[in-house]
Amino acid sequence: MGAPAFLYFDLGNVLVLFTVERMCRQMAEAAGTDPAHIHQLVFDSGLQRRFELGQITETEFYEQFCQGLGRWVDREALSQAACDIFTLNSTIVPVLAGLYQAGYPLGILSNTCHAHWEHCRRRFRLLDEIFSVHALSYRLGAMKPDPAIFLAAARLARTGPERIFYTDDLPGHIAGAMAAGFDAVPYTDTPALVKELRRRGLRFNY
Repeated sequence: MGAPAFLYFDLGNVLVLFTVERMCRQMAEAAGTDPAHIHQLVFDSGLQRRFELGQITETEFYEQFCQGLGRWVDREALSQAACDIFTLNSTIVPVLAGLYQAGYPLGILSNTCHAHWEHCRRRFRLLDEIFSVHALSYRLGAMKPDPAIFLAAARLARTGPERIFYTDDLPGHIAGAMAAGFDAVPYTDTPALVKELRRRGLRFNY
């Protein structure tokens, strides 16, 4: 097994940790409703998916959310509730630092929306400092596990899919990456990830 030429990491629940339940709970508090109703308005309706595909703007998301809710709510409070859901996966930071210092090119490949991405960039500076490529669904107009987003990510990395390593917490996304030709492994925990990287001949301090 040869060493990859480029390494992509998923954002949610690999680099940063979050739960949909927390997002729904906080948005429910901001909107004066219950989490199940938020899940219906945001996820079951396809609103969040359209946002993550770049089909609607933040303003359109807010307007469509309020229309579904049946009343207007404070936009800033709602945005804060929807975005303040992420914590850094501290266990993976030393691995990323070691790979970066060893000169390996790193990228982020994520299903995400503009609001979540900008929040994470502001809060976690390493997303800009360590990762040279950001292959994001809302920019590319495709979402995992669609092979189209992986092929677009390969073009951004200027590397053939067969030379790209990728890790993600969702098995379906791993299957999509492999279908596109990536060398993909599920992220379960950081020690297991390190073993997979070492197996591929990567040399870095950790």
